[in-house]
Amino acid sequence: MSVSLEVSEFVAVVRLDKPPVNALSRETRHRLIQVFDEVSERDDIRVAILTGTGKFFCSGADLKDRPSADKPGDFLDHNRWTRETGNAIRECAKPVIAAVNGPALGAGFGLMAACDIFLASDDASFAMPEINVGLAGGVSMLRTMFGRSFTRRMFFTGMRVPAAELYRRGVLDEVVPADELMPTALRLAQEMASKSPIALAYAKQAANMMDVMPQRDGYRFEQNITMALSRTEDAKEARQAFLEKRAPVFKGR
Repeated sequence: MSVSLEVSEFVAVVRLDKPPVNALSRETRHRLIQVFDEVSERDDIRVAILTGTGKFFCSGADLKDRPSADKPGDFLDHNRWTRETGNAIRECAKPVIAAVNGPALGAGFGLMAACDIFLASDDASFAMPEINVGLAGGVSMLRTMFGRSFTRRMFFTGMRVPAAELYRRGVLDEVVPADELMPTALRLAQEMASKSPIALAYAKQAANMMDVMPQRDGYRFEQNITMALSRTEDAKEARQAFLEKRAPVFKGR
């Protein structure tokens, strides 16, 4: 199977597992969408980590599985699944941590961009190399991370950028040695998973909405969420646990 799912202590680890470079075929995209839709609905998952097996996070689109321009509808079908792969991660009801364990190229870079928090190993690298095979794509994703000039530089040249440079530019949240990547991601995921699951789900929803709403409307949206959360059993439990100086026991309601 090209994508695996493991769950423990409310944390899901989603692994791209398509040797040798975890390229994205249409089948792999279908599986990723299926997995993240499952993550959204499972009560035993509060946070997910997306990573790759081997030395690659994801090399991008599988060039052996390109759509045919001569087959009516094939390109549109391919493009639809390509869009929905990122959307399944971005719209996942649970926060998703990217643990980038190696090169994240093209659509692989896009997978990371769809996640909520970006961690990487110090040997990871990033590029949008479509221009090198006579194609173009990904500028809509790059512009959410970089300024105008660097976005276009990456887009027009296909240059590969090391993790250290993305950390310097404030894109990556943390860069660690390769053997520390998953322990670091798991510690962060477990900290997040210790929060109220209903509050965490609302927080993910609010963060997504803030990307597309004006500040005034966004703040009103957040206030409405806070009001709704204040009436939950989890909020009452959190307040009681604080007063009693103990760890809260959340039920997700």
